[in-house]
Amino acid sequence: MEKFAVQGGRPLSGCLRIQGSKNAALPILAATVLAGGQYSIQDVPHLTDISVMLEILTTLGAKSNHEQSVLTLDTSSLFSSHIPVDLMGQMRSSIFLMGPMLARFGEVTIYPPGGCAIGERKIDLHIQGLKALGANFTYFEDHIHCSAKELIGADIGLSFPSVGATENIMMAATLAKGKTIIRNAAKEPEIIDLQNFLNRMGAKVCGAGTAVIEIEGVERLEAVSYKVIPDRIVAGTMLLAACMTGGRLTLENIVNEHLTGLIDIVKQCGVEIEYAHDIIIVSNNVPIQPVSVVTGPYPEFPTDMQAQLMAFLALSKGTSVIRETVFDGRFKHVEALKKMGAQINIMGKEAHIQGGTAFKGAEVNATDLRGGAALVLAGLAASGTTFVNQVHHIDRGYERIERQLQSIGASIKRIQT
Repeated sequence: MEKFAVQGGRPLSGCLRIQGSKNAALPILAATVLAGGQYSIQDVPHLTDISVMLEILTTLGAKSNHEQSVLTLDTSSLFSSHIPVDLMGQMRSSIFLMGPMLARFGEVTIYPPGGCAIGERKIDLHIQGLKALGANFTYFEDHIHCSAKELIGADIGLSFPSVGATENIMMAATLAKGKTIIRNAAKEPEIIDLQNFLNRMGAKVCGAGTAVIEIEGVERLEAVSYKVIPDRIVAGTMLLAACMTGGRLTLENIVNEHLTGLIDIVKQCGVEIEYAHDIIIVSNNVPIQPVSVVTGPYPEFPTDMQAQLMAFLALSKGTSVIRETVFDGRFKHVEALKKMGAQINIMGKEAHIQGGTAFKGAEVNATDLRGGAALVLAGLAASGTTFVNQVHHIDRGYERIERQLQSIGASIKRIQT
């Protein structure tokens, strides 16, 4: 087990390049199953979730090499459609393999996916979408077997714009016969990136980024080279880190429009932000103003930034309100923030944050990926030393976050326990 020791009170400054997106890379890795061959994928971060996905693919017969940020992956010799239970239980995103495996092999065996405990995340929309394409599901006590002699295009309406279901259906539909239409599709930038990757492989997908995506099935796809988009959640986390410590930070490898929801909020709080091509310069030396925020599907404020924003707003001059509408278990970080001095009251789906009290160092536990990142941010702004336990959660989405923060002036180190 490892933990972070964070010494607060140091303004962050300098320049930081943002890593490639975890949430874009994972479905792209799953999509390599659709066509055997050698892929070269750039800007793939070294994260535990990426490692688990690669271990799954290797168990199924793929060969991989991950040097620096370039991943080479050969899926020519896949020999199994049975995803190992122990690996699938480690990561929610393993469910992305269901659609591609079904399209390539005509069958797949899956187990309940794992990941952060941030509320109920069913896979019913994934299953409904694949059923509409012609898949049959057989349910056992601990696993599900999915099979299809052939996939046929269909008109599929999602009851909720699920990112995972949208991506799974997209991937399966690329090799289905005829046209598939996904209505009420998720609009996240990572879905656009998946569309671009699939089209580079020879697929015919259009509409990603809108509520209606159309996929015209093709007979075959080919292995390609590709570069993953920057991680907007990591960028947002580092942006808030600079704001909370009173620093001036330049973030490189940014897609500005992917951060619009967060940028609009922090500007309301009084933060100065400048743009220049693919960089953002952020500085904050004025009192933080309170705001009200509602999380929601893109382009609304991202639930993956809710915990970090809460830590930021705890330093404001007034009362802020965050309403969480996506996951019902995403306030687990609140007790740890309160232990550090934050004044937060939970009322149903709302968190009422009374700003104005400084953070103080404490020993706290990361219970999930984004909540853990919020505790690191609070530690950077706190007086004294903060110890953040269970950092394996944070490692799922941030590539050696302590090294990134050290490079811009933070006093943080990883400690073996």
